[in-house]
Amino acid sequence: MSDEADGGRQWAAQPGFWRQVVEQLGASLVVVGPSGRVVAANPAAERLLSRSAEAMAGKDFHDLVHRHADRERPGIRCRLLEALIHAGEAHADSDRYLCGDGKLVEVSWSAAPVTDGASFEGTAMLFARLSDDRSERAEHMQALEDLTGRLTLVAQITAVLGQTLETDEALARLGRMLVPGLADWVAVDLLVGDDETHRVAVTGPDGRDRGQEGWRARLPFAGESRSPLVQAVRGAVPVLDEDAGAPARPDSPLAALHSGFLQSVGAASALTVPLGSGRHSTGALTLVRTDPAAPFGNDDLQVVVDIGRRVGQVLDNTRRFGRQRDVAEAMQRNLLAPLPQPGRLLLAARYQPAPAASQVGGDWYDAFQLKDGVTALVIGDVVGHDLTAAAGMAQLRGILRSLAWDRTEPPGAIVDRLDDAMPAITTVPMATLVLARVEGPRDGPWTLRWTNAGHPPPLLLTPNGHGRYLDDARGPLLGARTGTGTGDRRPDATTPLPSGSTLLLYTDGLIELRGADLDTGLSRLRRNALALAEEPLDDFCDQLLTRMPPGNVDDIALLALRLPPP
Repeated sequence: MSDEADGGRQWAAQPGFWRQVVEQLGASLVVVGPSGRVVAANPAAERLLSRSAEAMAGKDFHDLVHRHADRERPGIRCRLLEALIHAGEAHADSDRYLCGDGKLVEVSWSAAPVTDGASFEGTAMLFARLSDDRSERAEHMQALEDLTGRLTLVAQITAVLGQTLETDEALARLGRMLVPGLADWVAVDLLVGDDETHRVAVTGPDGRDRGQEGWRARLPFAGESRSPLVQAVRGAVPVLDEDAGAPARPDSPLAALHSGFLQSVGAASALTVPLGSGRHSTGALTLVRTDPAAPFGNDDLQVVVDIGRRVGQVLDNTRRFGRQRDVAEAMQRNLLAPLPQPGRLLLAARYQPAPAASQVGGDWYDAFQLKDGVTALVIGDVVGHDLTAAAGMAQLRGILRSLAWDRTEPPGAIVDRLDDAMPAITTVPMATLVLARVEGPRDGPWTLRWTNAGHPPPLLLTPNGHGRYLDDARGPLLGARTGTGTGDRRPDATTPLPSGSTLLLYTDGLIELRGADLDTGLSRLRRNALALAEEPLDDFCDQLLTRMPPGNVDDIALLALRLPPP
């Protein structure tokens, strides 16, 4: 049997929209997949066609049922076939379907595409025996339009919310999709721990959030209250309140908050459903309509129950992601060593995790004093963005410190030995880094000696208002060399460090943005750094990160050195 048929049976077997709404329709409904094969059929369709849903599943719907009066299959100019192939809306007032008992039955039918955002998921076929009662046919047409709209809304909410792992953004998207399409006001309450609820989002017409502070109270959870909100938060039952604006005597602070909200927005009817399913509820979703002539009904309730179940799953994922990200960021920061303050030289560093990352990464910085009193500076990036990359970063940092501690040799020689040792004693496949020595007496003058293993170049800002990238001493990435010998030695370079100058080492997250070339990122960084060059070093680092345009998807590590003025 086809995968399409299996998928249809799984959908039909799920509690929620299909079983609670579609199976109750008096009209016959068959859902056909993109290839024209039946994926699901409701009981009314089974009765009309004298065929079971199981027997129809996976069969080509057109070939199975569509016939002329002489029982021949219609040709290629068939309206039904065109509707199924071209995913368009269509209808016929009179046609013939072949039943399982061999009889032909005259039907009227309507076809409407079911989409998941921009993706075509199939076609909903609604049909009925021909009747002289034209109002009955009109009702069937309206039923199909309503049903298709609800199916599409549920699918779109699932798709759109699945694109973010940020709770606030997920709730903002939910509000924009439900208002004004399905409701005039939407409120979301989340269960905090076991004994508190927090109203975290309220969306109204045109995105208004009237009375925000009063509506977003954090209140004790009264589990025995009879309030619809409390019942939904408990995961017990969804509630359709057909007289939502009527004054009520609240039996808990939470019930008072909810009743006050409904009266304040002028609610005519309201739906309150659990976020999640069964006993696993993370909160409640409330939808409000203010027009007494268009109240919510039982069909709306079943749709919103399904939406609440799906939103609950998304919020579970975003909360889990948030906890993972907090732990990951703490781990990353603990792996980065505190900075020394060598004499009159000032050092500052920052680490900023990727906006959408859930795990630690391989960006790192380091600064330490060597045995000969020289200050060593390191910035690096291990390939990957996961726990393996973070572990590799810690390994490289420890090995590099050991190799550099008691050596007065050039940085390039030290990095060569790190490159030779890396395959044998680390899990790192490839990495970039800059290793530099700040050489000179305590009061200057100072010289920078460095080597660059495939990393973005350091930026030197001088007191005369100039900024230049130190593009010299570029060698291959760690892990990229194919041989050894004198010809493969890494280059070194030196440059004087004027008094009052600032040296910036950074990872590529500070200069790379999707859709922009590297030169644009380097120019932007140089421009921002020059504008901030007179700021205290900590402010310099903080404002560099603040000036990053939106769109960054990578970690950022930066290390800044400020030399004292003359």
